[in-house]
Amino acid sequence: MRLGGAAVRRIWTVELRPRAGGPNLVCAHCTARTSACEAASARSAALAHLARHARADALPGHLRTCQCRAQGCRWHPRHRGCAGPVLLALTRDHSGRTWRLADACAACAAATSHTAIVPDTQLGRPHSPAPPAPPRGTHRLGEEERTRARETLTYLATALPRFTSPAARMLALQCALRADARGHARLPAGLLRSMRLHGRTEIWEELAHGAWLQSPDLRSTRVEVQLLDAAVLEQVPGRRARCRAAHWALHPTPLHLPAASPPALRLITLVLAAHTGDHTVHSIDMDALTRLSGHSTHQTAELLDRLVAVHALAAWHPNQYTDEVLWQPFVQHSKVRPAARRARPIIR
Repeated sequence: MRLGGAAVRRIWTVELRPRAGGPNLVCAHCTARTSACEAASARSAALAHLARHARADALPGHLRTCQCRAQGCRWHPRHRGCAGPVLLALTRDHSGRTWRLADACAACAAATSHTAIVPDTQLGRPHSPAPPAPPRGTHRLGEEERTRARETLTYLATALPRFTSPAARMLALQCALRADARGHARLPAGLLRSMRLHGRTEIWEELAHGAWLQSPDLRSTRVEVQLLDAAVLEQVPGRRARCRAAHWALHPTPLHLPAASPPALRLITLVLAAHTGDHTVHSIDMDALTRLSGHSTHQTAELLDRLVAVHALAAWHPNQYTDEVLWQPFVQHSKVRPAARRARPIIR
């Protein structure tokens, strides 16, 4: 797309180059070169620098196009093609030194490794007031909570190591959604018991080993956590809305599981529920599903079979041409035959 005779290009890239005294931040867009004393602060400076470019080069939604497609879709493996709304996608390379912020359609963003969706509202000025609450009667039950949980799951897929355990991902989700503007999160013992994570010190150690939080004191009845990733700071909407999303994530409708279900089953249920819309049959790229749930394709297929067996899903099957997973939630008194519900699909 062209605007005023010039191509509209919304891609910003910064690189953290190591040097004596601390890493150097280099921006390819504005030739900025700044230094930081610590790697963690350099990463925060890089994200803040990208956010300033996005604010300065803001465009109306109808003028934004998928920059990945404009680059020949070379940022990700082949998939079914561009689809969905144009979003801001934050991508880092394997080393964590290069960060890219660009407009990309939902399909391309989901297919790109080490990528998280950045809500436009997170680009607001620091300490900006929270947006006003919507008028009564305009909030659709569960819709905002699904959106917030989906964005947080996408962020965690980038921030946490690739094979972080499902229990650690569920715990990290609660911490991220309940964190305040200083990165502090408080989790009551009752919440941890309901998640069947009370006393699981190895889960906290796993997140601390990944440098995502500081190891908390688990002897207190209320666990207080300090998150270390700057991306969780100054989240929007307000903390109350995020707490509602955290509560919804514990019982993600319209999918239902037995209370004693293992964390792996609960996490993939949450991922599916967060991508469930108003249609009868829902879909998600297999690559995105495995990345958000931290499993391989084979493990994901087995978990989907178990969801059918416990009547959380009525049916599911893979689309071998688009690499999508299609599923249908189980509805009480549905007319789906048991044989169809328990059919084990084959992924070729």
